[in-house]
Amino acid sequence: MYDQLKFLVSGDSNLVVEVGDTISREVHHKVQALYSAITAAAIPGIEELVPTYRSIAVNYNSFVTRQDELQLKINDLMIAPQASVKSRIFDIPVSYGGNYGPDLEFVANHNNLTIREVITIHTQQEYPVYMFGFAPGFAYLGGVSERITTPRLETPRIVIPAGSVGIAEAQTGVYPQESPGGWQVIGRTPLKFFNPSQDPPVFLNIGDLIHFHAIEQEEYVGIEELIRLGSYEVNYNVV
Repeated sequence: MYDQLKFLVSGDSNLVVEVGDTISREVHHKVQALYSAITAAAIPGIEELVPTYRSIAVNYNSFVTRQDELQLKINDLMIAPQASVKSRIFDIPVSYGGNYGPDLEFVANHNNLTIREVITIHTQQEYPVYMFGFAPGFAYLGGVSERITTPRLETPRIVIPAGSVGIAEAQTGVYPQESPGGWQVIGRTPLKFFNPSQDPPVFLNIGDLIHFHAIEQEEYVGIEELIRLGSYEVNYNVV
């Protein structure tokens, strides 16, 4: 983690603020704190903030504020005492293997594990939401155990169903909508990670934590029906 913020110019109306050069919970906590501070400060001219693993892209109106002014104001925010970062832990049901997880056996064989061991390891972790990208609602989750890290598919699939849970190297994530993709799919959740008819359409935020738990296909179908009826709530705790 850097002792001081680094500012990188990324166009005539975009400034990238780096807080570190590694991917870690410590660095990302600083990203969260800075993101919250900039949001609360409501600095005139800032139009959008895009937090990532170790930086924040600041899109601004160059007719309202200048790059040097922004740097000074953001630096002042980082010097000020930072509030403690709180996280929500979401419990996400997943049906592993079978038609829902066509690559589960490959992940097990690649790591010299049984299918049951892969499921156990994957459901033991709490995965931080580091950033969103690729598709609306696609959360990049870090912290995958080295015991189940697996390369991406050599040939990406043209269609991966919404809710598919995948692994790519040390990352895991949930495909929020049907799309192409190259991650190893080990299961599927009935929860909707992107729903444009809701406000907000994505229930996760950066800094949230995800815990997966295994369910049978019968329970998957039951939850799917509750969601269709609008009577299912996603559970979370604040820590």
